[in-house]
Amino acid sequence: MKILVHICCSVDSHFFLQRMQQDYPDAKLIGFFYDPNIHPYSEYYLRLLDVKRSCEILGIELLEGEYDYLAWIEAVKGLENEPEKGARCSVCFDRRFEVSAKMAQEIRATHFTSTLLTSPKKSIEQLKQSGDALAKEYNIEFLAPNFRQKNGTQEQNIIAKEAKLYRQNYCGCMYALKQQREQQDKLLDELFCPINRQVQPASIEDRVALYEQRVKLEEQKIDYEIVKSRILNWRLLFGKVTHKKNTIASHILPMSVIKNSYSRGKIEKKINDIYYFSRDEIKFITLKKYNQISGLNYKNIEELIKNPPKFSEELEIRYKLTNSYFDLSAIIVLEELDNRKYEIYIESKIYEDVQDKLLW
Repeated sequence: MKILVHICCSVDSHFFLQRMQQDYPDAKLIGFFYDPNIHPYSEYYLRLLDVKRSCEILGIELLEGEYDYLAWIEAVKGLENEPEKGARCSVCFDRRFEVSAKMAQEIRATHFTSTLLTSPKKSIEQLKQSGDALAKEYNIEFLAPNFRQKNGTQEQNIIAKEAKLYRQNYCGCMYALKQQREQQDKLLDELFCPINRQVQPASIEDRVALYEQRVKLEEQKIDYEIVKSRILNWRLLFGKVTHKKNTIASHILPMSVIKNSYSRGKIEKKINDIYYFSRDEIKFITLKKYNQISGLNYKNIEELIKNPPKFSEELEIRYKLTNSYFDLSAIIVLEELDNRKYEIYIESKIYEDVQDKLLW
């Protein structure tokens, strides 16, 4: 008996695969990670990374399907505003299950199933209907065990915590994510990625770096813990400096905020090489001052924009300039400064967030 198990994420699969090993001890289980609905790709990669680790721990062979995201987008076209467990989810299940059934047929499996069956956010009946229809079409049996029963979901959560699995905070697709964040009144920062590629705190890229480091620690057999911290986070949505409608190359330091996203005025004074704007607590420094404080040697603002220091390093620069960990004034770096009129556009968000940290 050979069973292909479609896998959606490690939190669901780690528990599901263990239960399958218990209930089908003589079967050969083969994992199949096929989830083109997951967006952005960095989130897809992060979930795959953790699924690989889980399968290695459990001794399960893992296959990876194609990340054909554009084809998935086309398949759910017109269903973008459907709610969770609605028509979009049905199409999504059908697509993933069809590819899974084809893969099962290709590797000559006798059955196929999916770890989606353990997700409390999914309808077992909806999943079973999709699986049964495709099983009939491809002459293969679909298994739909209900491992949620008898405190299964609680057991799943305990196992996930003990195994230090990555626990994502949304289903996967950007449409469900958008709806979820709107209901929570939270920033949709999973879809934000700075042009300069600076890794932002508590971002997907930040988590990728953490879980890649976790893999290295485990390979070296080094004990570690993953802990959570509540932090004050920041995202820059838009920012620029202009003079007479001409944009001036500028760099905005992290945690910079202005009241109404727009300000207009002149430099009022200069103290210790910090230039104070006439409005909105805005401060300027020259690139020369930035290099002096950071110990770096950027030749121009464009070079700084394209290859900035780490976020944490720029926070230290801010502290050296303000002598405060609580100063949220906008701090802007220009190559040169004079008494001309400047227009400042900064749209940014300050918000509470939770960040994973790796300790060893």
